[in-house]
Amino acid sequence: MRKAIRTSTLSLTAAAAAAMALTGAMPSNAEAADDAKPIAEVVFKCDADKSIDAMFYEDKVDLTLSDGRSMSLPQVISGSGARYANADESFVFWNKGNTAFVTEGPDETMTFENCVEAPKAH
Repeated sequence: MRKAIRTSTLSLTAAAAAAMALTGAMPSNAEAADDAKPIAEVVFKCDADKSIDAMFYEDKVDLTLSDGRSMSLPQVISGSGARYANADESFVFWNKGNTAFVTEGPDETMTFENCVEAPKAH
């Protein structure tokens, strides 16, 4: 009897959620992602005339690097500051305050160093 009630409750809940999604009462995951606004947009100027354009979101960062690469990285655990990395951590973007740097590869070579937030143009 309990199993039948639990199954009925789950079925009703699923049906209600499906109906809300079909009527537009609940945004789809794609709509929610499209509506996300960046928390901050920052340009970092680095050594060797390199730069990093960063758009920070709640749990990720979108980067555009001066070498032409673009990527979106999820935030991962960090002891200090904010750390964002790809799945195998072969590319890691670190940010603390108004500074940042990038490490790449198995030996964690620093490829973008001494990056400092550029003043905003007015």
